Amino acid sequence: MAESDNPRSASERPEQRERLLEELRPTSFAIAYRMLGSVSEAEDVVQDALLRAHRALDEGEQLASPHAFVATVTTRLAINELRSARARRERYVGEWLPEPIITDGHDDPARHAEMADSLSLAVLVLLESLSPEQRAVLLLHDVFDYGYPEIAGIVGKSEDNVRQLAVRARRHVEQRRPRFQTTPEQREELVQQFFAAAEHGDLAGLEALLAHDVELTGDGGGKVPALARSLRGRSRVARTTLAWLRLSNRSPEISRRMVEVNGDPGAIFVDAEQRLLSVIAFDVADGAIRGIRSVVNPDKLAHLGPVGDFRSLLRSR
Repeated sequence: MAESDNPRSASERPEQRERLLEELRPTSFAIAYRMLGSVSEAEDVVQDALLRAHRALDEGEQLASPHAFVATVTTRLAINELRSARARRERYVGEWLPEPIITDGHDDPARHAEMADSLSLAVLVLLESLSPEQRAVLLLHDVFDYGYPEIAGIVGKSEDNVRQLAVRARRHVEQRRPRFQTTPEQREELVQQFFAAAEHGDLAGLEALLAHDVELTGDGGGKVPALARSLRGRSRVARTTLAWLRLSNRSPEISRRMVEVNGDPGAIFVDAEQRLLSVIAFDVADGAIRGIRSVVNPDKLAHLGPVGDFRSLLRSR
């Protein structure tokens, strides 16, 4: 798959080299973010990968393909980072969710691969159940279109081993994914109906939009009140979300704006000074809402802009 590059042009002049590195950044971030589910961790990996590429070019190393070089370095760094991140996530307070990104803009770096499905919070959570190597192989092959021989060189395993990792990872993911997808227009319409029902206190209407096994997950990281563990079931999720949305609707300091979160319909809640309070993403498939994921941990929202004090607002209510 690796794109062809001209190795000579990469090191002819400093400005050309800097331009090349900036061109490589989106691909590096797209891989790192999908591997780690964390913007901050992904940015650290990207910075390190580009620094290594810069050093190689500066030393006159002839890179047959700078794109392949950066993809390889990014993947290896992300695998190592994911191993250490796993230990931190085991000590995480409450449910862990990926750091959300707002994907309304056309220049978002995570979307340059044009693979929105692999960007969704639902898929990123699912990928957490894979080993770092399985995650890397699956993403490189199914999302970034690398061949197995190339992937074998990237992850340092035999081609047969890489194929086995891909088969196991794909089987694991497909067993847990919905059978029938829904169009973007249908997904957006369902979420609009969800908020309309919540605003009118229509519990029955809310339940009708939810799948029987719908799951509600909140990530406060121990810093903002959130669900201690995920809730499952149409009735429990409908009642809980209705209570929370009623609270926000009655608070003049809090307003909501519909946005696209990781390629899925979602919403952000902000305070009176337009500081971010929470990000909600909806997993819609098979004609119903299958998952609602709310991130209120301020550490996971800081990359999106100024963050408000949600805890104080809740206390005041």
